[in-house]
Amino acid sequence: MPAALFDRSPLYAALESRGQHAWATQLHAACQSRFSVSAHGLMAHWMATWKQLPEVRQVDWRADAAAVTATCPEVDRPPASELREVLRTFHPWRKGPFHLFGIDIDTEWRSNLKWDRIASAVDLRGKWVLDVGCGNGYYGWRMLERGAELVLGCDPFPLYWMQFEVLRRYAPQPQRHWLVPLADQELPAEPGPFDVTLSMGVLYHRPQPLEHLQRLHNTLRPGGQLLLETLIIDSSQPTALQPRGRYAKMKNVAAIPSLPLLYAWLESSGFSDICLVDVSRTTPDEQRRTEWMTFESLADFLDPHDPRLTIEGHPAPLRGVVTARRACQSRRD
Repeated sequence: MPAALFDRSPLYAALESRGQHAWATQLHAACQSRFSVSAHGLMAHWMATWKQLPEVRQVDWRADAAAVTATCPEVDRPPASELREVLRTFHPWRKGPFHLFGIDIDTEWRSNLKWDRIASAVDLRGKWVLDVGCGNGYYGWRMLERGAELVLGCDPFPLYWMQFEVLRRYAPQPQRHWLVPLADQELPAEPGPFDVTLSMGVLYHRPQPLEHLQRLHNTLRPGGQLLLETLIIDSSQPTALQPRGRYAKMKNVAAIPSLPLLYAWLESSGFSDICLVDVSRTTPDEQRRTEWMTFESLADFLDPHDPRLTIEGHPAPLRGVVTARRACQSRRD
């Protein structure tokens, strides 16, 4: 039987089992309120399309390679042309890739490349993981494959909820990967139960970056680990780029820190044991337009005469990954 659309009851039970009544109650209320046809103008259409996905008797599931993959025996394979049209209803597909019953979903981001850069930075075995700004949940499936006990993603965008539900329909049981319709600013104020929290591609969108880091700190149990990925600028000084107007055509970029400033922000937010994992330039090999994401992509955001600059003349995207730990003593007020 396919997973019921938007059913999160096992998640609430898991939170209650860890004494997290406030988290269970608040997430339940948010899901009841937002997982509805009023969430987006296309929501009713998306829900009806989700019901058209094939009911497959036997699914072979893999998330240990670049594409998160669901396959089935040839005799049980759904018609490719029909399935392709159903899946294209959920365009644009930004994070991935995925492979569903013979259909390759070539997403805008080759998220497996970022995964390869971060996978060894944190021990996920037996851990509860929170993925803030998770998109459609690609990284969560990869984390479960690496031994995570439970992954909770949060993202406020309805299309990503539906893409997640497409994959969850065929995922192994018992279910251990969830998405809730919240932004990080809406997470419960009560201390969280997570061993690992990820924030990837969120910090530079926040007008108050320290508030974001403090919220992340609050989600972690004592001794828990943060994995943070963000745009950075190349400077040895504690400084930040604060674009006037847009950055790479994004209108909601508040501040892009240097690594020294990022470390200072983390320390002032209560983190220690800060470790640099990776610094990489974003290239069109990693982020590009495809048939599954036909809008503008990285090549359109860069100066056509100098790819070291954005179209606005700022330094082109450079991304840093760091880990840090929440101290083992009791949380600060």
